[in-house]
Amino acid sequence: MKLIGYRSEGVRHIGRLEGKLVEPIATTADFYDKPELMLKQATKRAAVALSQMEVVPFVPETSRVFCVGINYLAHGDEASRTAGIELPKFPMVFGRWESTLVVAGTPVPVPPNEQGLDWEVELAAVIGTPAFAVDEADALDHVLGYTGFNDLSARRKQTETMQFTLGKNADRSGPIGPVLVTPDELPEPANLRLRTRVNGEVVQDGNTGDMIHSLAKIIAYISDTVTLLPGDVIATGTPAGVGASMTPPRLLNDGDSVEIEVEHIGVLHNPIVSHTHR
Repeated sequence: MKLIGYRSEGVRHIGRLEGKLVEPIATTADFYDKPELMLKQATKRAAVALSQMEVVPFVPETSRVFCVGINYLAHGDEASRTAGIELPKFPMVFGRWESTLVVAGTPVPVPPNEQGLDWEVELAAVIGTPAFAVDEADALDHVLGYTGFNDLSARRKQTETMQFTLGKNADRSGPIGPVLVTPDELPEPANLRLRTRVNGEVVQDGNTGDMIHSLAKIIAYISDTVTLLPGDVIATGTPAGVGASMTPPRLLNDGDSVEIEVEHIGVLHNPIVSHTHR
């Protein structure tokens, strides 16, 4: 099943995407209160054309976004060379605010004191059932679905200190989507091709099979400290090919177009604009 989020009368909802039509399921709040039941009860309802909907992120406004840094060996080499960050022994987890999440087509502004934004294609998972101190073997049972994520990064702020928070939370810098795919349609998340294109040129081309820490290990690692809740997002890191590590460095600026693609999930495209064109 492919799910999207949309806003109706000021309230977020979840719907089932069938081609170019959306079958309403429930408000986002109701859906994430009992996701499994909502999916089982999802039946054919009066469908609405996707083009007529205001698409929004398919997670509640209260969700938390857990991001994992340096989770591919080749990207670790880049980070060591350009930023002096050594390969972490454990999943390097940092947080994003849900308010940074945007959908396909949303213009993303470059902060005024950044030379540009950097791209990072990632596989992300959305949690469906509470997870506390789960075993790695059972971790994926708590996943509601999988999606794409572009961890657009303000590298100046990210690298000025040891803390990533500001550099990873620029306004509208977290494109997510284009859909949330349930596990029955994507049973093997550990072998998916990931690509990023800038103005049509491929700049990243990797595979989730090259992760250092698997999604299951990440879920187990987080959940022995923090209870993961329905609607929480886990972004699993990016492969090699980020712009800051190119020679010379290459970043996204006003007029550029960036799109990420995760195999079996789809393409997520966003234009980049100046902060003066917010």
